[in-house]
Amino acid sequence: MALMRYEPLNLLNQLQREVNRLFDTSRFGDEETGHMLADWMPAVDIKEEPTQFVIHADLPGVDLKDIEVTLENGVLTLKGQRASEKKEETEQYRRVERVRGTFLRRFSLPDVADADKVAAKCKDGVLEVVVPKREAAQPRRIAIES
Repeated sequence: MALMRYEPLNLLNQLQREVNRLFDTSRFGDEETGHMLADWMPAVDIKEEPTQFVIHADLPGVDLKDIEVTLENGVLTLKGQRASEKKEETEQYRRVERVRGTFLRRFSLPDVADADKVAAKCKDGVLEVVVPKREAAQPRRIAIES
């Protein structure tokens, strides 16, 4: 029978590490430069259909001109900014939950994605990005010479 030392502070230290990891803001930053790239991340749904991938991103209150969708080296990037509202000095807010500032989401696309035919549209605060799939190469029989 093996004896183990009981150290109650180990559990507390583990909890502290997990909480720190949860609130670590470096996941929104650029590891190379250490600069912050995003203040918030929009919620997204990604659906795979037989002929395409469909990405829906919730961007309420974001102007269409402030959204940038790029595709480079197989990485789809959704980037933009939700402008802050000008508040009157007389208004006294009790609660502010809507995040303002820059947002950023990046997605690695699979090899079957057709980068030349990606399309995006925005309606009612929901950005829809459609990434078609390339037709899969059909296997062919290779003749063996003797």
